[in-house]
Formats: sequence, structure tokens, C-alpha cells
Amino acid sequence: MAANSQAGAAHTGHGFGTLPVFLAGISTILGAIMFLRFGYAVGHVGLLGIFVIIGLGHLVTIPTALALAEIATNRKVEGGGEYFIISRSFGTTIGGVIGLSLYLSQAISVAFYLIAFAEAFTPFAAGFERLFGVPFDVRLVSVPALLVLIATVLRKGADVGIKLLYVVVAVLMVSLGMFFLGSPVAEYVPEASSLTSKVSDGDAFFVVFAIVFPAFTGMTAGVGLSGDLKNPRQSLPRGTLAATLVGMVAYVCIVLKLHFSAPPEALAGNQLIMADIAVWGPIIYMGLGCATLSSAIGSVLVAPRTLQALGADANVPGSGISGWLAQGHGKQNEPRNATLITGVMALIIVLLGNVNLVARLISMFFMVTYGALCAISFLEHFAARPSFRPAFRSRWYISLLGAVMCLFMMFQMDPLFALLALLLMTALYQGMRRAKGREGDLAAMFQGVMTQAMRYMHVRLQRRRRDELHDEWRPSIIMVNDRTFDRRSPLTMMRWLCHRHGFGTYLHHIHGMLNAESFVDSLSAKEHLVEMARLQRSTVYMDTIVSPSMISALAQSLQIPGVTGTPNNIVMFEFARQDEPEVVEDLVQNCLFAASTDKTLLVLRHGEYYFGERDTIHIWLSPDDRENATMMILLSYILLGHPEWHEATIKVFVALGEESANSIENEFRRHQLQGRLPIADKNIVFIPASPKASFQEMVAARSASAALVVVGFSTDRLNRRGLHVFTDHAALRDVLFVHAPHEVSFE
Repeated sequence: MAANSQAGAAHTGHGFGTLPVFLAGISTILGAIMFLRFGYAVGHVGLLGIFVIIGLGHLVTIPTALALAEIATNRKVEGGGEYFIISRSFGTTIGGVIGLSLYLSQAISVAFYLIAFAEAFTPFAAGFERLFGVPFDVRLVSVPALLVLIATVLRKGADVGIKLLYVVVAVLMVSLGMFFLGSPVAEYVPEASSLTSKVSDGDAFFVVFAIVFPAFTGMTAGVGLSGDLKNPRQSLPRGTLAATLVGMVAYVCIVLKLHFSAPPEALAGNQLIMADIAVWGPIIYMGLGCATLSSAIGSVLVAPRTLQALGADANVPGSGISGWLAQGHGKQNEPRNATLITGVMALIIVLLGNVNLVARLISMFFMVTYGALCAISFLEHFAARPSFRPAFRSRWYISLLGAVMCLFMMFQMDPLFALLALLLMTALYQGMRRAKGREGDLAAMFQGVMTQAMRYMHVRLQRRRRDELHDEWRPSIIMVNDRTFDRRSPLTMMRWLCHRHGFGTYLHHIHGMLNAESFVDSLSAKEHLVEMARLQRSTVYMDTIVSPSMISALAQSLQIPGVTGTPNNIVMFEFARQDEPEVVEDLVQNCLFAASTDKTLLVLRHGEYYFGERDTIHIWLSPDDRENATMMILLSYILLGHPEWHEATIKVFVALGEESANSIENEFRRHQLQGRLPIADKNIVFIPASPKASFQEMVAARSASAALVVVGFSTDRLNRRGLHVFTDHAALRDVLFVHAPHEVSFE
């Protein structure tokens, strides 16, 4: 692949200017549908209706042309045209999926246009049958025409194709000129004509739209010549925009001429009504032949170059096939191998003789391509990447309109084929993603957009009043820990608490001074942390911090905002039952230091039980836990929101002091009646104070086998008793100690 890319880079192509881009586009826009179906469209929906169709169609094509011009002026566009632009913006996996569908559309279009080309010879059918005595078959024209066209392009390359475009476009312009100079047909009565004149019982609006819309979709035909242009950044936007605007003006003039030259019945019943209106009727047949032939030439020049670029990116199944398709010939890097494959595919479709079914599907692929181009432009505006500096700028809302209109029109034109196209592309994406690992993941496409969105939301959150931030409390937890890789309980607890309702930031502490060596170590550790989070499907944000001590690490970390941009409101610590007393003493000092920031403190004491069956959570409230109580209950209910705890039950034990027994019990009852304390009576146990048993003994007697016990503590007690606050409950398994600096509302 690298060799192919380098080889391709050494070629400069034919060095075409802007005119070939315009000719390829305008010859595809003013094609077979213009000659064969626009009279039908005016007859069935009226002049006003066809104006609406032209307007809706260009709500797709103009944003696409603007997006293409914008993207093309931002970077050097190499071979592959639309595929190159999409793959270098969305990644080669998504780009490969869209590129394959785009190539199939272009390759089958060669056959579609040649079958339409053969239709121009139908006036000679009777003479042919008299001369040869056999029925006329369009394949007698389309198959030889295809073989001659492919042979010519294989032998002479794109240069001869462009020269042919000059000739056929000239004939096309002459035929249109004679049509505009023609007179109305005999049946036309000016007095009976109005903006809404149409046949009775005509086809529905969107049926007509679906038939006519492909006429507007050729404006990007010249983009496939990107590798053969001298200055793609200049020629692509100029040629594409010019073809789009000229095509739109031409169609407006054509439908006006049709409306004021024939009655609706004649327009709807005669698909070549333009021949009856023109000064010289046969020129319309010649124009039809030239229009379809020029469209076929444009497709046969573009499709192989798309396939060649797909092969260079190894996006065609089979490494050997990709390399063969990527090969170019001569200093112009002519895609002869890809042209040969395109010719074989087109020949098969031409021999079948009917591409109506396939044409409906390829129209969807074109719409997907245009929608992708508009989406790229829209996303680039919001991502605000410094590397996105186009010389020509569209507007984000125009690109968004184009992307939305593409999706909307797909389902309006043919819901079944729209769904089939999207399902097929999804299957292709999954297959390519498996073949290439995680390359081109969808997340990469939105990274810049998400960064900008987060920045905007962070600023907005910071501007909110402080009291508003407390109205709807949710946990925003930060944890700094240097024992990350030898114990799993702390990260597991954070994952549970931050699963749905909360946010978490976990910082692995690396002891030492920040230097080149420690910085490299921190990057390696961060990769390990991110991988751990991915495997555990954790929503906790993982990072590292290099600092000479835990106190200095805390001092730095507790001052930064949380992952949401708002201040962290909980600091979490941990220790294991088997840790040395010195470890717990350091933890006490860290807790007291963190308490100065007015944040809730959580201390997880964990052991070999690893939360048991995760079936019971016991909350113990003492008379000193007035401020801690609501926080302890809220955190317990947040734990129940995780799938691993959803079958657990919460039981609250309230140890009543002699002086406050009645007031505490009354307060609990009041919260229950108001529905703010969703705990059943049977799960609340009021325990009167007993002179014979200490608080620790009461807890041990009832909660020794609980999966998790939640106990409150205060900084005053921590100052007085030190590590014993956390080590006294020796009979318990896993314990979460909670200190809230102020009461959190149940609201």
C-alpha cells in the first residue's frame, strides 16, 4: 500500500484545468432525464410543481457543491475525487464503505447511460427491421458502444475522453439552442395555460420527484478527475459550482419553454416532446445521444479512478486485488486495471438490458455520498480544527441543511431502497472494521466536535450561579491513588457510583518530580488505565499525575474542575484490611487535608470478600450523622442503579441517642410520608441506645455478613481518634465511610 501511495504521489496526471471539471459536471447534469422525462414532470405536477422540485433538488446539490468547494480548498485533493475527500475526513474505514458504494454507482451508471444512449436510435428501429428482418434491440447499440468506449479509454486514457467531452457538449448546446428557438405545438392554447395546469389523475409529487431528481446529481462528476488536475484546489470548486448553477438555470429555462409550448396532455404522453418543439426535430435525438454518451464518458473516466484510490488504501477485499487495482500506467498514472474491471461490470449490466431496479438503489448511494460531503463540512465547522483553513468557506447551517435533506429525500424517493442502502453500508462498515481492527472508528469522526461541545458546555456551566449548582445534586468524584494496579475494589466502586448518575475522575499518582522520564512513564500508565476502563466498560475518566508526594498531588488535583467542567464535590480514598497502620495513618492525614476544600469524603475499606454477592447494603446512622445521613442514603441508592447491584436491598439502622431519639425518628417518618425517603418501614430499624453495647458492637452484631456497610464519620472524631475511626469495625467486610461537610437535600 505504501509503495502504491508513493508511486501515485510521483505522478502528476494530465494537468487539466477547470474546464474539464465543468464539462464533466454539466454533461452529466443535462443528460437523458432532461430529454426524456422533464416534459412528463411538467405535465404531471405543473409549472409551479416542477419549480418546487427543482428547488428541493438544489437544496441537496447546492449545499453539496459548496461543501465540496470548501473541503477541496482546505487540502490537496489527490486521485479518487469524492472518495479521497470522504476517506481523509471520516477515516479510511467509513470512507471505504462510502467509496465502494460510490464506485458501484459510478460503474453501473456507465451501463445506465449507454442503454439510454441506445434509446436515441429508436426512430431507426422500423428501418432496421425492414433492412435486416430482425427485431430492433437496444443492446445492438449499447454493447458495441460500450466496447468502443472502454477500448478507447484503455488505449488513449483520460485525454481522449476529455476531447470527446468537448464534442458532445458542443452538440448538446446546439440541440438545446434549437429547442429554445422552436415554436409551440399545434395543440397548445396559451389562454388555457396556468401555473398549476397539469393532467388529471397525474402521478404524486414525490413519485415525479424521484424520477426527475437524478438529473440534478451530476455536479460532482468532475471531482473524480482530481488526480489529473493541475490545481485541484482551484479547479474543483470553480468547475463544480459553475456546473451546478448553470444546470439549475438551464432547467428553469427548459421547464418554462416546455410549459409555454405544449399542453399538459402532450407533455405527459410524449417522452420526446422536445423534438416536436425544436426548430429541427432530429437534433433532439442527436442531443439525447450526445448527452447520454457524455454522461457515460464522464462515468467511465471517474469510476476507475475511484476504484484505483480504493485499491491504494487496501479497501478492496483481498490484498493482491487491491495492489493490482492501485497500479497506474504511464506518467499520468492511468487506471487501466480499474478501467478493465469497470468495463466488465458495465457490460454485464448492459447485457441484462434493464437497470431500473439497480438505478433506484444507486440513486440512494449517490444521496449517501452527497450527505456525507455535507456532513463533513458541518462537522468541520463545529470541530474548529486548526488544520481546517479552506480558501472558500460555506456556512454550517447550509451544510447541515444539505445533510438533512439528503436523508429526508432518500426516504421520500423510495423508503425500501433507502433502508436497503443504509443496511448494506452498515454491513460493509462492520466487515471492514473487523478486517482493519479499530481503524476509522466512528468515535474518531466526532472527536473534534465533542471537544468543542464540551468546551462550550464547560463555559456555560461555569457561568451558572453557585446556588443553581446545588439544586440538583449529583456526585462528581475525584480519586488520587498510587496503588492502582495491585487492587481493583477502588476503581470498581468508582465505576458503580459513576455508572449513570455521577461523574468520576481517577488519577494514578506517580511519585517523583516531573521530567522527561517520568512524563513518558505517565503516558504509558495512562494507556494502561484507558484500556482498563474500556475492558470494564467504565465511564470514569482516567489519567495520571506526577508529584513528589500524595499531599502535593491532592493539592493540585482538588483545585481543578471535574470531568464535566464543574467542581468535584467528593474525594475518595481507599485502603485494604491488610495494609500496614502507617498506610492508614497517611490516609487520615490526606483526609484531613482534603476536608479543607469543603468536599464530601469517602473512604473505602476493602478486603478479600470483594463485596460478596452484592445483595445487601447496610446503612448505619448514629446521632452524629445528621449531616451525613442523606449523603449516605443517596450514595447507596446510586449503587443500586448499577446492574451488578440491582437486586440488592438497602437496610437502614438508626442508633438513637437518649436525648434525640424522638426527633430523629419523627424526621425519618416525615421524609417517608413526603415520599422523599424511598425505604420501606420494614427496612428501617430504630435501635435505642443501650448502656451494655457500644455502637461498634451493635454494628458488628447485625452487619457482619453484609456485602457493603455504609458508616458515617466526622473530621472532629478523625482528629481525636485518628486511624481507629476506620479500623475499629474489624468484624465487618467491605465498608464505605462517609463524611459530608453539609447536608444534601433529598430533592
